[in-house]
Order: sequence, then C-alpha cells, then structure tokens
Amino acid sequence: MSSSTVSLYLDPQIRDWVLFPITVVMILVGILRHYVVLLLQSPPKKLPRNAIREQRALVRSQILRATSANSPLPPMYYKAVSQYLSQAFADGTYLKDGPPKGDAPASAPPNPLTDPSAMEGMMAGMKTQMVMMVPQMVIMGWINFFFQGFVLIKLPFPLTLGFKSMLQRGVETPDMDVRWVSSLSWYFLNFFGLNGLYRLILGGENSADSSRDMNTPFAAAAAATPQPGQAQDYNKLFKAERDNLEFSEGLHAWVAADVDTRILKKYGRLSANAQ
Repeated sequence: MSSSTVSLYLDPQIRDWVLFPITVVMILVGILRHYVVLLLQSPPKKLPRNAIREQRALVRSQILRATSANSPLPPMYYKAVSQYLSQAFADGTYLKDGPPKGDAPASAPPNPLTDPSAMEGMMAGMKTQMVMMVPQMVIMGWINFFFQGFVLIKLPFPLTLGFKSMLQRGVETPDMDVRWVSSLSWYFLNFFGLNGLYRLILGGENSADSSRDMNTPFAAAAAATPQPGQAQDYNKLFKAERDNLEFSEGLHAWVAADVDTRILKKYGRLSANAQ
C-alpha cells in the first residue's frame, strides 16, 4: 500500500489528554525550573576593599594610557599622574597584601580546587545542572511509560523522508506519512522549541533554556554561577604597566592644545599674517 493512500484519523481525546498535557507540563516545568535555579543561586561575595583598590588602580592606568593620544589632561598633569602611578606600582602601594618584601619568595597562584569560593561556585553550578536535567529525565520517562507509540499531530507542511526518524521516534511504521509526529518526538520538539517562549515570558537571561542541559556539569557551573576570575599576579601586572606608562608618555597629545587658534581658524576670525 503506498503512503499516499494511507489516511489516519486521530481521536480528539489524544489532543486533549496527550498533546496538550505534554506541552503544558513542559512549559510549567521550564518556568518552575527557572525560579528554582534563582533560589539556588547565592549572591556573589563582596570583594575586600584592598582587592577592589588593586583592580581599580590597574584599570585607572589602562584608561590613562588608552587616552594618551587625545588626552583631556594637559601635559603637566598627565605626566604627574603617570609618574605617580608608575612609582606606586614600583613600590607596591596598591597591592592588596601590601608591598612585597625583598627576601620573601614569590608566591604561587592559589589552586582553584583548594579555594573555598571556587569550590562553592562549582557546587552551586552542579546543583543548578541537576535541577535542569532531572525534570527532563522524569518527563521523558513519563512520556515513554504512558504515551509510548502515540501519534499526536500532523504538520501542515511537506517534509522529506530524512525527517522521518526525527519526527516518528518510537513509532516503527515505514508507510506512515513523514508529517505525523509521535509523542516522544513531540517531547524533543518542545525541548528545543520552547526557548523562544521562555525568553518571551521570563526574559533573555532565563534559566529555563533547554540548551543548557546539553552542557557538562562543569560548563554549566561556569555558565550558571559567576566564578571568580583566574588568580592573577598583580605585582607582575603592575611592573608591565610601568613600562606601558613610560611608553605612552611619548605618545601624549593634549586634545585642547592650540584650541583658541583652531576655533579662530574654523570661524574665519584669524588674520592672514597671524602665526
């Protein structure tokens, strides 16, 4: 019998008691998962004042260098600020642990596996990953147990035979039209297709995004929980920044240099023999 002569008539109860419940359950579980993830996330810990001061000093120097070619500071003030920062970096004034001692050995960067804050972030990410994976496993088992082999809906547009294995998973019927969708395939279509609805309801930065379930627990930990950055040796960064500051002093150009002459030239108020 050819596939063009096969006609299926679905009982309306399949729509009411299988199609709609699967869709509604997946939407509600995604919304619930979003709020559970928000409850599990702990607020980020505040950095100590000395650590913030250390970071801000480096950022201040970088901004000073970035604006050296069109600096709003006159040369005298720019040079004073640059030399002050360079001397402070040499003395270790902005280091959170204070200036380094001459006979002290170089401290090794902390191990992330022994850092309590890093371990807390990793555990929080793994808990978030479990909240994302367990509901999907339960829903998939529920569909396989109660609705295995059900045909739920027929798509209103033609498809090639390559979509048959994707849309009719769990239904082994070679003569069925490709447009028919089984219950298990409907689950996967909702699994990846509801992300747009979640973004509409919960916003762009929501935790109901099903694509996160495909990540590893460690990748999910990094994505779900803000992690402290990799330990940096600010003593070495400050030494490198000193060289950059010395180089940028030669590139300094005051944006307001000869501003009076430029304004007079622009509006034609400068005489022809003026210097």
